[in-house]
Amino acid sequence: MRRDYFELDVENIEWVEDGGDPRKPLVRIDFHGPDGALKARLSDPTGSFLDASETDVAFRLQDSLEEPDAAGVVSVTNRITGDFVLELNESAADVLTFIRAAREYGRTAADSGDGRYRVEVRIDGEEAVVYEKQTFLVYDADGNLLRSHSLIPSGVEL
Repeated sequence: MRRDYFELDVENIEWVEDGGDPRKPLVRIDFHGPDGALKARLSDPTGSFLDASETDVAFRLQDSLEEPDAAGVVSVTNRITGDFVLELNESAADVLTFIRAAREYGRTAADSGDGRYRVEVRIDGEEAVVYEKQTFLVYDADGNLLRSHSLIPSGVEL
């Protein structure tokens, strides 16, 4: 699937910079393309959509973080098979701001077991899946995990 079929929008991150009340960050991914392939990738062998525990969210840098316009690829993968469900290009600054909001929300939320952020995937405006997630991994351009930039719950070993 082409990356330009996807559009990413985020909500509930401004409060981190403004000092407002914490709100769970949301990333909404809209897909505008042939829906058969995406539905198949979002599904398990029985045809049911994957749940949150069967997916991973990551950001792979294409540039050094020191570059002012650093960019990378946001991906959702099937944890069982390792296959990519979807990928889209994004600014590193935007992704790191989102991760910071999710980290701060997790510190202040009464029940962080309910997820530090939410992912909604929509197909032509119709909700397909909603995931409550705890982890968001960040990798450099060489594939090395950047632990300090990643969102990793305490007690989790990678």
